[in-house]
Amino acid sequence: MATVEIYTTPTCGFCMMAKRLLSQKGVAFSETDVSRDPALRQAMIQRANGGYTVPQIFIDGTHVGGCDDLYALERAGKLDPMLAA
Repeated sequence: MATVEIYTTPTCGFCMMAKRLLSQKGVAFSETDVSRDPALRQAMIQRANGGYTVPQIFIDGTHVGGCDDLYALERAGKLDPMLAA
């Protein structure tokens, strides 16, 4: 099973949607709340190549984008193979 990391804030609806999809698939993920720590947010932005909105999602260290990108991978049938790696 792939390692999944997701950067979030507590009140983000898109974060909740992304986490729901991953949970429905039975995927464990680590979550980093960037709402109260500017250093964590800056680290997220650097890892996400300038992506500053949440969520920012990484699968096995590869940046896949945000919630819309995660759902696009799911619709294209590409998410399950990435998660199974």
